[in-house]
Formats: sequence, C-alpha cells, structure tokens
Amino acid sequence: MRRLLIGSVTVLAVLLAGCSTRSDDDTGTGAAQTPATGASTTSADFGTLKDVCGPGTAKPSSVQGVTGSSVKVGVMSDVGFTKKSEFADAAKVFTDWCNDAGGIGGRRIEPVVRDTRLMDVRQRVLEACTSDFALVGGGAALDALGVQDRLKCLLPNFPAQSSQTGAVGSDLQVIASQPVAGYFQYTGYYGWLIGKKYPGSAQHVGIVSGDSPVTKLMSTQFEEGVAGLGGKVAYTDLYPAAGVSDWTPYAQAIKTRKVRGLIFLGDFASLAKLEQALTSIGYAPDWTDANNNAYGPAFLQLAGPALAKQHNYAELAATAPLESAADNPATQQVVDLFRKYAPDKQITYPVLRAFSAWLLFAVSARDCAELTRRCVYDNALKQTAWTAGGLQAPFDLSSKEPTRCYSVVVATAEGWKAADFDPDQGAYRCDAPVYKYKGNYGQPATLASVGKSLSDLT
Repeated sequence: MRRLLIGSVTVLAVLLAGCSTRSDDDTGTGAAQTPATGASTTSADFGTLKDVCGPGTAKPSSVQGVTGSSVKVGVMSDVGFTKKSEFADAAKVFTDWCNDAGGIGGRRIEPVVRDTRLMDVRQRVLEACTSDFALVGGGAALDALGVQDRLKCLLPNFPAQSSQTGAVGSDLQVIASQPVAGYFQYTGYYGWLIGKKYPGSAQHVGIVSGDSPVTKLMSTQFEEGVAGLGGKVAYTDLYPAAGVSDWTPYAQAIKTRKVRGLIFLGDFASLAKLEQALTSIGYAPDWTDANNNAYGPAFLQLAGPALAKQHNYAELAATAPLESAADNPATQQVVDLFRKYAPDKQITYPVLRAFSAWLLFAVSARDCAELTRRCVYDNALKQTAWTAGGLQAPFDLSSKEPTRCYSVVVATAEGWKAADFDPDQGAYRCDAPVYKYKGNYGQPATLASVGKSLSDLT
C-alpha cells in the first residue's frame, strides 16, 4: 500500500490500517487444527492459478520453520497500534483455504502474526529470525527498522507492502507488485490526471502532508515526479500530524493559491475534514488524490456531503478494484473465501495486496522438490508476468522497473467506482511512462551491507 509513512505515529497508524473501518485487534494465527494431508474436497485453484495448494508426502526437515507436517511463517503487522487486523485476516483466510486443500505439499501453513506495535519492528524481526521460515503477506510502517536484522539472519520477505527507504527493494524481498526502489510509482495515474483528464491543472498542483521528516522526503519525491511529467507543484503545506482542530485556514490557502490538483499525503479522516472546509468556503480543486488508503467505505462516510463537490481519485497499483468482482473471477474468489472463512471481516485494498503475496509464496514453495528458503526465493523471481491468478495486472518480479499498468477509482456518493481513464487491458491501462528519480532519496539495504551474500542463502 502506498504512502505508509505520513507524519507522526498517528498518521502512520491510519495509513497502515488502510481503508478498514474495524476496531478489532484480532491477531489469531488462523492455523488449521488438523494436518493438511490426505485427500481434500476443497478446490486448490485460485483464479488462473492451478493447484496452488495440495496434499503430498512431506518428509521431516532440518530447515528452520519446516517440519514434516507444517511450515511456519511470520506476518508483520502494526495491529497492536492500529487495531486493524487486515493482514491477520488475509493470513487466516488464505491459510485456512490452502490447508483445507492440502497445504504446501502436505505441510500445513502456520502463520504467526508478528505485532510490531509500530515501534517494535526490530524486536519482531529478531523473533522471526529464530523460528520462521519466511515473512509473508504483512507489512510494518517502519519496516526499515528491521531490515538489517532480517538480512543478517537470511530471512526472505514476501510482503503485502513495503514503505521505507532501505526496506523497499532490499535484498531477499520479493514484492508481488509495487513499489520499486528508485522510481516514481504513479506516472500513469498523474499523467492521466494532469495530461488528459484535467490538463488545466498541470501547473497548479498542490501538496498537503503531515509534518514529519519522512513526509517531507515524500513530498519532495512527489514534487519531482509531477515535474517529470510536465506538471508543476505550485503550493505545498504541512499540517500537524497529531491533528488539526480547524481546517479552514488550509482550505482558504488552497483557494487563494488557486490549487487545481491536490495531492494529500495524510490520513483520510483528516482529508475528509479538509474537504468539508473546502466545501464550506465554496472551493473545489479539479481533482484530489485521496490515495488508496481512502479506498473503502470509511472515507465516504466521513466526507459525507462534501463528496458531491470534491473530486476524489485513488490509484490501486494495478490491482483490480473490488467493484469489479462480478467480472473478475479472482477478485470474486477472495470475496467468497472471506465469506466462508472470515464472514465478519472486511476486504480492503491491503487484503488484496496480501493475497497476492500469499499466492506468490505458495506457488513458489509448491514447486520446490525440497522446501528451502533459496528454492522459494529463486522460484518467486522466475515469475515474469505475475497476476496473482487475476488479482492484478502482469508484473515482472525479476525486473527492477515498475509496472506500466495502473487502475484508477473515483469516490462518489454511491461508493467507489472505476474512473473513466480509458483502460486498454481489462481493468487497467498499461501505457505509464517510466520515471527514475534524479534526486538521492536513499538506497535499499543489501546482503553485502551486513557481510552476507546470496550464496549464504540455503
């Protein structure tokens, strides 16, 4: 999920939580209660992926986290801080389904939620280093805090999301879609907004973000990215990440500066209040990038009547929107699996990202004659057109460049809907230019930085 590090811990929590409206703190592992062996009546297919999971005759293993009947994986999450359990929910639903289908060659997947509580990333990584086979389907807002330790213990990571410089694109990490280190991820999206949909806004873009060193760096990256597309950020502002009691001064500044395209790097609750203030003074930019953390019912409820005046968009990183489930078998399958295994939980954008990560791990492990970290990692990088069975546009996991595909949704009073961005490949448009940052924003961590090499991975 994009833009996790917005402001202080308050904003970080909201962004990590994404669009979920739940307040539960369920951290159950979701592990099956019986071994995943023998015949199964559960379909092992997911979308276009065949036999993702299945029975087998697994043998005892000396590999950490692997036994003759199970494989233990960690799921990083800030759930104890955010109270949003979507990574735990996705882990439960996926592994319950996979284990019912036979597991990974007969081995039951046992997910263990590693609750980072925002600041305890390093402690949770060190725990995972002592017992887990890999990290799968999770994410932590401050993920760079644990990346050096993860590399030292040669722990592969298949995250649903990665956020910090140092962690994004680090060694032994395989992300099933975005982001890609060193590149502006939203060229197709912003190119459409300022070049096609609202060309008059190109020279009048504004950025409002939470006040923190991390967000200031992000604001600089977005300013460079917009300029690289021929636009101009003519106005920037910061707001206290702990919250704003009155958004009217910010709304008035946006109106005075004649901002026509607004990028909001913050939590959607604050954006809803800003948009209510903008509506009160009778001003609306041509577009607002609410970012995909707002993608869900919570933002719509908070924004309320302002949705009739403000024009909110979000880019879903080439993921098929939930609204397309009726026309997308893979998305519909996620809906059906949640209905079966977690009927009281909400499917969010991070859930879809997590499912892609779980599927990648499962098929990579399935194809190992002997289940080792090196085998799973190498198999994942062989995926040159990964779609997660149809959940997302094809992505070359061996590439160091971002996908050229993107999807855009728009917020309406009736709910989120696909925007009129002229998709040319199903739910996606795949003509995004590639923009590599010219500024120095830091580098991803490497095995060499901790005195290791890929040859050490077994």
